[in-house]
Amino acid sequence: MDLEDAGATAKYLIRDRDAKFPSLFDEILAQTGIQVLLSGIRVPRMNSVMQRWVKTCRRELLDRTLIWNQRHLLHALREYETH
Repeated sequence: MDLEDAGATAKYLIRDRDAKFPSLFDEILAQTGIQVLLSGIRVPRMNSVMQRWVKTCRRELLDRTLIWNQRHLLHALREYETH
């Protein structure tokens, strides 16, 4: 299932500064309308910290809450962040 099949689009792609991503990779994404955002310099743990936050948020909030719509999701996430 593609994002297009689900009716969703990607606007941004966050990636690290590894040399395994050539400039052609960014050009192809730019042609499809996806903006590439690079992670911070000398921040090797940035991705792992965010993965941990998302995993915790899913386990503690989203697995235990019935979300009705996008507005309710945003409200629940704001409350979770405040907590």
